Amino acid sequence: MSRLVYFFIYLGMWLLASLPMKALYVLSDVLYVLMYKLARYRRRVVWRNLKNSFPEKTEKELLAIERKFYHYICDYMLESLKMLKMPVDELHQRMKFHNTEQYLEMIDKYGGIVVMMPHYANFEWTIGMGMYMKPEDIPMQVYKTLRNPYVDKLFQNIRSRFGGYNVPKHDTAREVIRARHAGKKLALGLVADQSPNLQSLHFWTTFLNQETSFMDGGERIARMMNYPVFYCELQKEKRGYCEATFVLMTEHPKETAEGEITEMFVRHVEQTILREPAYWFWSHKRWKHKQPLK
Repeated sequence: MSRLVYFFIYLGMWLLASLPMKALYVLSDVLYVLMYKLARYRRRVVWRNLKNSFPEKTEKELLAIERKFYHYICDYMLESLKMLKMPVDELHQRMKFHNTEQYLEMIDKYGGIVVMMPHYANFEWTIGMGMYMKPEDIPMQVYKTLRNPYVDKLFQNIRSRFGGYNVPKHDTAREVIRARHAGKKLALGLVADQSPNLQSLHFWTTFLNQETSFMDGGERIARMMNYPVFYCELQKEKRGYCEATFVLMTEHPKETAEGEITEMFVRHVEQTILREPAYWFWSHKRWKHKQPLK
């Protein structure tokens, strides 16, 4: 029965992904009305996050960001789904990468790199970077298992289409060490701006005017393996087109102080959001944890 359910879910998604982008954007506009105006999906969460992050903005300005965010998130879902059927040449046209020379140079020089990025623009399309790497190198991506096993399997298939190797977040260190022992070079990609669980509230800082905890797994792996660390600067150019620039944060992570790499990442994410706020995942319950009293 489980296989049958997955088959029909996958078939439906596959048929949707077969539609041209223009048709998907018509569906996205319909989905926006359903999600934002009728279902009011997480409207309270989004509004609270925006209001607390931008206390200086007027209600009119916040409403404009809110509406633009819901248009973006509908586009994001269908653009990600399109990856099931998107040809390689189309992905090359829609997702541009910058500073790839240094990115590849550091992989060759150190045997691996860590790439940290936020839930911003169409971060799912960054899996296309694997196409620029050597065939024997591993584009390794850390993911959090989704609650729905069928959707989880679907996204794993999408993320592995262009050579990506999916690693559950709790197995990351083990898989990185295994790859090194096997003589493999890799790029480890982490979407590192989500809220950590209660057992991982190690790093606190001020982010968007609020005390915020960040996961420090990317920093810990970089320091352990001595892998250079890049920030993936994402910018949505227009509907259906995105750019990613790899910004080297440190070539020598073992020479940094504890928490320094994570703090650099936080500041980069903050600047990305301030440049264009609507394209971040405001629907996440990002500030559900409070810093314990000292």
